[in-house]
Amino acid sequence: MRMSKLLLKTLREPPADAELPSHRLLLRAGLVMPLAAGLYCFTPLGWRTVRRIEAIIREEMDRSGAQEIHLPALHPIELWEQSGRAEAMGQTLFRLADRKERGFALGPTHEEAVSFLASRSIQSYRDLPVTLYQIQTKFRDEARPRGGLIRLREFIMKDAYSFDAGWEALDESYQLAFEAYVRIFARAGVPVIPVAADSGAIGGKDSQEFVFLSEMGEDEVLLCPGCGYAANAEKAEFQPPPPLPGDAAPLEKVATPGQKTIAGLAAFLGVERRQTCKAVFYRVDGRPVFVAIRGDLDVNETKLKNLLKAREIEPLDDVAARAVGLVPGSAGPVGLTGLEIVADASVTGAPNLVAGANEDGQHYRNVNHGRDWSAGAIADLALARAGDACLNCGAALETRRGIEMGHVFKLGTVYAESMGVSYLDEKGERQPVVMGCYGIGLERMLAAAIEANHDENGITWPPEVAPYDVHIVALNLDQAPVAEALAALEAALAEAGLSALIDDRDDSAGIKFKDADLLGMPVRITVSPRALEKGGVEFRARRTGETRIVALRELAGEVVAALRGARV
Repeated sequence: MRMSKLLLKTLREPPADAELPSHRLLLRAGLVMPLAAGLYCFTPLGWRTVRRIEAIIREEMDRSGAQEIHLPALHPIELWEQSGRAEAMGQTLFRLADRKERGFALGPTHEEAVSFLASRSIQSYRDLPVTLYQIQTKFRDEARPRGGLIRLREFIMKDAYSFDAGWEALDESYQLAFEAYVRIFARAGVPVIPVAADSGAIGGKDSQEFVFLSEMGEDEVLLCPGCGYAANAEKAEFQPPPPLPGDAAPLEKVATPGQKTIAGLAAFLGVERRQTCKAVFYRVDGRPVFVAIRGDLDVNETKLKNLLKAREIEPLDDVAARAVGLVPGSAGPVGLTGLEIVADASVTGAPNLVAGANEDGQHYRNVNHGRDWSAGAIADLALARAGDACLNCGAALETRRGIEMGHVFKLGTVYAESMGVSYLDEKGERQPVVMGCYGIGLERMLAAAIEANHDENGITWPPEVAPYDVHIVALNLDQAPVAEALAALEAALAEAGLSALIDDRDDSAGIKFKDADLLGMPVRITVSPRALEKGGVEFRARRTGETRIVALRELAGEVVAALRGARV
């Protein structure tokens, strides 16, 4: 491709609102152009990279035994009502109606649609196992699109779905998908770590995210330097400090004037924060909920949401709390009526805690669960933080920021049962299939490939995802030796199966070299009178900066060797 014909506009400076390095470079290199918040146009150069990422994904998914399909992006709303997710997705789901006022949704994901296909295609255990995948556009009405291609309202995803006759068989399909993901990210030059994760609105059992660590990431990850445990903050488990032991003492009301915080209360009474009961208030799907947790811990709202099977959860402010009879700063579970009470396991196993007496400036000492109050539900609701003890080995957990690149789930039978996906087993009895789900966001992979592969001058593409293998800079193209050498070079590269971007523009050498560094193809070849006088053309590896003169007859072989050895 000759740059004189290429639709491309590079920028010397990125827009001021571009925060991530990948966002800045995507715009500066002219790979994308924003259309609206969370919506981007891909230019020819940007789209070539997307297509190369698709090729990697297809090769590895096919290698794993998965079969490619294509499902509609437009879904009858009845499918989402059948699964129960029309409500659960809330405002994230784009809804519309056709000319006959029939309801539809733009698919944010495709569990419902693929389950419909499977329910009419899978009849017997002989049809299993099977894994289906597609590369399709998704739509989500994100409240806050951000980070360039990191969080979009329209995006491309590879989603795969496995169908098995039992959980053990699912384990095998899940492992095949997991291993395919490891290969995909490695080939794309995106360093990721697998972490335990929450299944979110997808539902299901076990779940892992592939996370690209970045200080600009929107997810928090807990890592153990001792045993390698890794989990998203929404899912992470830990060992809280043990409660202080003791026999249950008599309940005692004490005056605590002006003490509205756990820290202030603990200091006023001369106790540790782990000897207090923290009251946290939420509105869960419209109803108020009182959450009790030990004072040295914080509530993990994702765990709470999962426990209550809630669609929406938000903290109650002081005004709303008082409106339902709560006393902010002095609230406690003793004697509390008319509200749902949920407890973290930390308070149910700790004796003689300090808790609010539901009167301004009053607290109780020696509050004990089971004697003085009871929770309607008890679970691990605590949020893991840096410094907490690893559940496996006791080492102090560390926190890092990261960007989710891919997600794998063991869905189980939740969609099979709601969508009617079943098979006849060897005994002729009907059984629900056991499903898995596996997703990768292509735009996120593109952004992460740039995040992980750039320097102060521009992008340093990994060879397998670069838009072109070679960037040829032609200088003094009006001179016959240069034109002839360029023609010979094009023919040699084409014969070797290499793609080339040729800068034949009537611009200065400085502009051409700056754009070459910005666009970041793995190899830059300069065809110039000076290089030809030295016996060939100038070969420069973008990543290492290695430069040398290579004879024309040897160049294609040198480029192939450099790309295969990643010496670029």
